[in-house]
Amino acid sequence: MASTPEGIPASYAERCRDGLAAHHDSLLHLSHSIHAEPETAYAEHRSAMKVATLLEREGFMVERGVAGLDTAITARYGSGDLVVGLCAEYDALPEIGHACGHNIIAAASVGAALALRDVADALDITVKVIGTPAEETGGGKITLLKRGVFDEVAFAMLVHPAAEELCAPRTLAITDLRIAYAGRESHAALAPHLGVNAADALTLAQVAIGLARQHLEPHQMVHGIVTEAGTVPGVIPGYAEGLFYLRAGDFTSLGRLEKRIRDCFRAGAVATGCTETITEDSPPYADLVSDAWLADAYRAAVTTLGRTPLAAAEEARRITPASTDFGNVSHVLPVIQPSIALDCGGAVNHQPEFAAACVGPSADAAVLDGALALAWTAVAAATDPDRRTRMSDDVRRRAGGSLLDP
Repeated sequence: MASTPEGIPASYAERCRDGLAAHHDSLLHLSHSIHAEPETAYAEHRSAMKVATLLEREGFMVERGVAGLDTAITARYGSGDLVVGLCAEYDALPEIGHACGHNIIAAASVGAALALRDVADALDITVKVIGTPAEETGGGKITLLKRGVFDEVAFAMLVHPAAEELCAPRTLAITDLRIAYAGRESHAALAPHLGVNAADALTLAQVAIGLARQHLEPHQMVHGIVTEAGTVPGVIPGYAEGLFYLRAGDFTSLGRLEKRIRDCFRAGAVATGCTETITEDSPPYADLVSDAWLADAYRAAVTTLGRTPLAAAEEARRITPASTDFGNVSHVLPVIQPSIALDCGGAVNHQPEFAAACVGPSADAAVLDGALALAWTAVAAATDPDRRTRMSDDVRRRAGGSLLDP
C-alpha cells in the first residue's frame, strides 16, 4: 500500500502526517473531553472553549462569539489567498449526548488544521477552522453563512462518524414544524361536553399524517413526537403540542410535503374546534451536494490509509436519509462531508450505543484517519493548478454578493 496518496507531493503528505502525529494525545483528549461533557444547541460553551484553547495554544488567531453567536468560533493560520475551511461541530443531542459523534468531527477538523499548519505557507493557503454550533437543531451554519463567515472560504470540509464509509453522501432537505393546539379545559367526567380537547386535535393530525404516508413522494419522510398533551386524565387537555421533522430530496419537494402536513394539522383543529399555531424551531436545511473533485481526492486519501469506502458508482445511486445544515453551505461553495466508519456493533447514529462507540478505539482511529485524509485532500486541491484557479475564481465571483439559502 502506498504511504501517500497518488497525485499529491510526497513531501507535503509526510509533513502533514508528522504534524498530526505530534498532536496525537491532545486530539484524542479533545475528542474524549467534548464527549464527556455534552452540550446542546447554542449552549456548547465548554466545547467551543476547548477547541479555541487548543488552536490558540498552537498559534492560530482565534475569534470567539463569531457572527453574533456566543458559541461560534473561528481560528486562522497562514496568509495564503486560498482559504481552506474546516468545520468543527460540537453540539450534542438531549439525553443521549454525542450519539452523532460531533466530538469526533471537532477533533478531526482541529487535527486537519494542525496537520496543515506546517505546510500552510509553502502551499500559500490560509487554514480556517470554523466552530459551528447547533447542527442537530438550530442551523448554526446557516446563520454563519448568511453573516459572511464563509465568504472567503474556497472550500469547506468535515468528516462525520457513521456505521459505514462514504466519500460523497447525499442527504435530504429538512424542515421542522412545531404544532400547538389550544382548546378548553373541563372536568373529564362531570362536564366533558364543555371541553375542547387539544390532545384529540393532535391525535387526529397524527392519524391524517399516518394515512398520508402511503402517498408521499420518493424520499419524503415525516416523523414527530408529542411534547405536551395534558397533565392528568381527569382534565380535558386544553393545550397540546408536537414537533415534527419533514424531509425530502430537495427544497421543491419539501415545499409540497410541508403544504400537505400543514393541511393535516389544520384538519385536527377543524375536527375538534381547537385553534392551531405552527412555528419553526430551525431554518430549513437544504440537501447536501458533495463536490465531486474533492470527494475523489478524499477517496484517494482515505483509501491510502487502509479504509474501504463504498464504491463510487454504488454510492452515487444512494441517498442517505439524514440531514445537515452543511447542505445550505454546499449550495454556495464546494464542500465534502464524508462519513468515516466506527466499530459500533450494528448501532447507528442517534442511538445510545453509537454514543458509547464514539469514544472507543475505532473512534480514536476515526479522529486521526479523518484528520489526515482531510489534510491530504486540502493539499491535493492547493497543489492542482486548475482546481485551485477554479476555486479562486469562484470566491471572487461570490465576493461582495450575499450568500443566501438555495
